[in-house]
Amino acid sequence: MAADDTPCSEFINWEVDSSICNGFKQEKQLSAPQRRYYSFCRRKSFAAFVASKKDSSHEEGSPLWCCCGQTFIEHAAIHKHVARVHNAEIQQLAQDEYEHLFNQLEEEPEAAQVNEHSGETVDVSVWIPDISHICEEQLKNGPGRVLLYYHYCRVEEPHVICAWQKALCEKLHLTGKLRVATEGINGTVGGTNLATDIYIEAMRSHPLFEMDEEDFKTSDGGAECFTELKVGVYKEIVPMGVDPDLISYQLAGVHLEPDEFHKEVEALLTKGDLCNDTVLLDCRNYYESKIGQFTQCLAPNIRKFSYFPDYVDQNLELFRDKKVLMYCTGGIRCERGSAYLRSKDVCKEVYQLKGGIHKYLERFPEGFYRGKLFVFDERYAISSNSDIISDCRYCGHPWDQYKLCSTQYCCQLVLSCPSCRQDGHTACCPTCQTKGQAQSEETSHHKEECECTDVRPRIPQDV
Repeated sequence: MAADDTPCSEFINWEVDSSICNGFKQEKQLSAPQRRYYSFCRRKSFAAFVASKKDSSHEEGSPLWCCCGQTFIEHAAIHKHVARVHNAEIQQLAQDEYEHLFNQLEEEPEAAQVNEHSGETVDVSVWIPDISHICEEQLKNGPGRVLLYYHYCRVEEPHVICAWQKALCEKLHLTGKLRVATEGINGTVGGTNLATDIYIEAMRSHPLFEMDEEDFKTSDGGAECFTELKVGVYKEIVPMGVDPDLISYQLAGVHLEPDEFHKEVEALLTKGDLCNDTVLLDCRNYYESKIGQFTQCLAPNIRKFSYFPDYVDQNLELFRDKKVLMYCTGGIRCERGSAYLRSKDVCKEVYQLKGGIHKYLERFPEGFYRGKLFVFDERYAISSNSDIISDCRYCGHPWDQYKLCSTQYCCQLVLSCPSCRQDGHTACCPTCQTKGQAQSEETSHHKEECECTDVRPRIPQDV
């Protein structure tokens, strides 16, 4: 995870310089974040000092405070006295509190986070379930699965949620990828059935997320489906490349349950070529739709979801006055994608498959979606039917199991059957194959260059 994605990185990377260690005499020398947190510590110390002077034996009427042989009956009076007489003590208490907070976050950044709006320290451990009665072996070993989910909501402190997710997943021995943003959370994690059950319950019980059991899509797998745990804070929970404040998920199309979506597709297929008022739109990437898709869909030949807005802009006539049925893997890309399409004000209607292909296949494993479902983990694909709709890159025989291109630094996926791989065809294209054979440390560089990217238009014109 990049430095700027590290939970509360601006805090735990601070160096406690001499001005801080000398009682913060030169507070103006601190950075803006340092001054903000020191100010919080000072207010907290001041309030604690005043509270310690309260006369606990006085129970009736207004509270009393006793300090320096004097009795105060008004808040303003005791506050003025403490500020004038005990300033040095408050400074020392504030310094001690600040250094304590610094050390706590440096040693256990996942256990405590600072709310930047209120200045309060948030203990994320209160959101982690007590599993002391469960042994580690039960969490680490046994049948497993992979969870896929997202939830849009307003997240005021994404770094706090990020720290909580990291601590929770590590405690449950989960691996996977999680994106947190002010617009919500998007995650896929793998682990044992027991660990993922606890994770779901923790998500559902968190006060910020009002999630249901059905919001989680599941498939066979486990922690081994991911190489590590990645948790980070981002601008978007799905990278479309458009500011969420400009195109919000709240503008999304109408959600159709799998049964409803199935009927719409059935009606479309029944009309066949006579149906020219409906577009069945796959808003995934080309390598996903290549191995599995709905019958008679429009599958843009785009490599990244961040290209989708440009694809819509350059192919608006495809959607003008049409009813659009959109789908993706789990539903999240349709949330923003349908919102963007609707913002163009050219479609008659925009609908999206609720829960994505995942939920559709649970209901219709032999429905109108044929082939494999691409997933973003080490499995690359899962299936519910036996159809193979793609071919080997080299011999043309039916094949739909991806492998990474064998050329260093090339991130393309290749469909190469076992026979062709035995013959040495392990790269995504002849150019990469040749480059891989001649590659050396002196000539290799961290850049992807191959026919796959050179010959494919970044934004295809399908009008």
